[in-house]
Amino acid sequence: MAVKSGHALMRADDESEAIIEMAVAGLNSPHSRRAYRRALRDFMAWYKDTGQTRLGKATVARYKKTLLDGGMGISSVNQRLCALRRMARESADNGLLTDLVASGIARVESVTQGGQRTGNWLSKRQAEALLRAPDANTLKGKRDRAMLAILLGCGLRRQEVASLKVRHIQQRDGRWAIVDLLGKRNKVRTAPMPSWAKTLLDRWLEAAGLAGQREARLFRPINKADRMHGSSISGQAIYNTVAKYVATLGLGDVAPHDLRRTFAKLSYGGGAGLDQVQLALGHASLLTTQRYLGLALDLSDAACDRLGLVVDLQSESGLRPEGTL
Repeated sequence: MAVKSGHALMRADDESEAIIEMAVAGLNSPHSRRAYRRALRDFMAWYKDTGQTRLGKATVARYKKTLLDGGMGISSVNQRLCALRRMARESADNGLLTDLVASGIARVESVTQGGQRTGNWLSKRQAEALLRAPDANTLKGKRDRAMLAILLGCGLRRQEVASLKVRHIQQRDGRWAIVDLLGKRNKVRTAPMPSWAKTLLDRWLEAAGLAGQREARLFRPINKADRMHGSSISGQAIYNTVAKYVATLGLGDVAPHDLRRTFAKLSYGGGAGLDQVQLALGHASLLTTQRYLGLALDLSDAACDRLGLVVDLQSESGLRPEGTL
């Protein structure tokens, strides 16, 4: 499939799918592969539906403006631009697109996002309520409690939890830990485990008959008859599990990644060193951990708490008489 014209690259549906698969093949995360596939398919559909005739920098810039004008969030737009840059780079590397066209697409700038997103996390009481939510008398409840314990107690990503095997749970320096965990960008780390998480995990493994099976996946699907089936669980299944209990408790918009942020917030607030939080999360940079914790904005002791203003909320005006402030 020797193609040098950008427009020719976009014409045939079967070739487009092959190019998409080529572009996502090198991505390690299944979540990233799904997101990039969706982004590239949406772009190709837009390209054809709007009668575009030339793939290049100007076309991608036009698509970027269309997404922003349509109200798409900045992070979503930037993710789609990343997918397009990757497709262009891979196509050029495989002789399907000229280097000139690919470099032009690579120069389409991401959208600058001002400020810093605060993110979401649970309070200590909310986290405890979430851990109590599953029915511990059922096999599924035991699994779900153990899964939530790993998310909250070790700060893992959901895909990391899905990939865990029994052999990852080992003792180091007299304590239990998740050893040689393969995380984002293939970085290996060890995540210490609190004793209560180990207890909940042991209860699940014993009930499921998985204890001692070193190469078995730690978590398995459970059917409606409360029986284990299948050999592994997906990251999406973990997402759905968290979402179910969050909805039951009325905790709002909380996703599995927010449990990772909760781990960071509670451990740092409880006195853990910033460097230890960084190592547990697997961040390469301490600055990343600081941003993750939102240390630049202290919501528990905020600047507005130091104003010193006294407001009388009983009177109609809401202010004390002149001279009393």
